[in-house]
Amino acid sequence: MLRRVLFLIPALLFLTAGDISAQPPRNFYAWWDSPVARDLNLTDAQMRQIRQTVREYRLRLRDSRNTLDRAEIELEYVFNEETMDPKKAQEAIDRLASARADLTKSFTEMSLKLRMVLTAEQWRELQKRGPERRNRPGAGNPAVSKPAPPPL
Repeated sequence: MLRRVLFLIPALLFLTAGDISAQPPRNFYAWWDSPVARDLNLTDAQMRQIRQTVREYRLRLRDSRNTLDRAEIELEYVFNEETMDPKKAQEAIDRLASARADLTKSFTEMSLKLRMVLTAEQWRELQKRGPERRNRPGAGNPAVSKPAPPPL
């Protein structure tokens, strides 16, 4: 029983780490489906462009996420093999890193296309109202300075 518990703890940590690192890029959220979009005073043309962009990327993002999920499972299997094959493990790690990069690239490309639809004023307002911005020092108030980064 103890052996089984000791095996499950690292496996759970490994799986959780994959889920955390596979999150969308920082500051990314579906703002076009939130009350924030209404407050940006988007034109009908802008809303059409936003919907079209989201539709255009939806399948690509889903495919990238599925590829990432498969790569995480594959790496888990390699790590759980009785005898570890370093070459096989490195190949699985490379596929996982590539899948994460592809997902991040797709999210970022979609974000760029969405940004190009907005005016500079709408973009500034969106940045002020983002989910992480609300609880950060100086959120919505440029006069408040940000805390200094930790020393190296």
